Amino acid sequence: MKALVYRGPNEKEWIDVEKPTLQKPTDVIVKIDKTTICGTDLHILKGNVPAVTDGRILGHEGIGTVESVGESVRNFKPGDKVIISCVTACGSCTYCKQQLYAHCEDGGWILGHLIDGTQAEYVRIPHADNSLYHVPEGVNEEALVMLSDILPTGLEIGVHNGRVKPGDTVVIVGAGPIGLSALLAAQFYSPSALIMVDLDDHRLAKAVEFGATHTINSGSSNAVEQILALTDGVGVDVAMEAVGIPATFDVCQKILKPGGVLANIGVHGKPVDFHIEELWIKNITVTTGLVSTYSTPMLLNTVIGEKVKPEQLVSHRFPLHDMLKAYDVFSNASEEEAIKIILEND
Repeated sequence: MKALVYRGPNEKEWIDVEKPTLQKPTDVIVKIDKTTICGTDLHILKGNVPAVTDGRILGHEGIGTVESVGESVRNFKPGDKVIISCVTACGSCTYCKQQLYAHCEDGGWILGHLIDGTQAEYVRIPHADNSLYHVPEGVNEEALVMLSDILPTGLEIGVHNGRVKPGDTVVIVGAGPIGLSALLAAQFYSPSALIMVDLDDHRLAKAVEFGATHTINSGSSNAVEQILALTDGVGVDVAMEAVGIPATFDVCQKILKPGGVLANIGVHGKPVDFHIEELWIKNITVTTGLVSTYSTPMLLNTVIGEKVKPEQLVSHRFPLHDMLKAYDVFSNASEEEAIKIILEND
């Protein structure tokens, strides 16, 4: 089969590799129907995730069709259409019993990280009964790809960790796929203002389409001054960092009102300066996190009921065999006006 293989920092190949086989009774082999590229994949390619080694097939999102199942799998059979969760959960360890699936003792985020992932024609899914979801008939399949990772991440690590509640003033720094997913999810909780900050006017325009009440281009104005002006100098209830660089984290810690929450979503490859000397007195909360996908069943119901339409995040579509071209487009998102890319396996 064909797959996108990591060859070290800034190196990747679309090559022939061996098709995966069942290794444990709880495994399922899935033929990929649609997959996508994540910002985390770009972090891997920059060398920011050293646990990913030469030869690893990247990718942790997608939907597909079950081809074969292990003898202990109860909930799925060959021919079933499934959503692949980016997080693998055994369902029985200490962390799984707390719904902290991100830290499953025999799973967590392993697809495209510690085991081969979804940017391939086929993928092996461990602990399939707890790590796959049935695709409902008649639901937009591109929307379901967004349920693999980015929409649960935006909700759990941005909105839930940020404790967004009705009437809050919320700032999201970074209008990429994760920031826009957090924007969609925040509207479940009726904040009074949703301020989106980015360098890209195209993405800021998309943010307005998706529900932002205000936008700030941080390349043409001082974002901190603009946000404080919008809040009469008070600051915001919730600041979500959705980029993963020191500069955007710094913006977030400068705009919080007393009692506010800084919800870090971005994947950081470098240390940040944490201004405890200024923040200790403000009763602020800082949260971090890797998505556990406990919210996926609820989000699936909202997609079925058309309460949220994550398919609007999709900007580009390619055949699976155009993976390298798709990476080029996603890596140059500003020039290409790319948000999320769908790769379809014909």
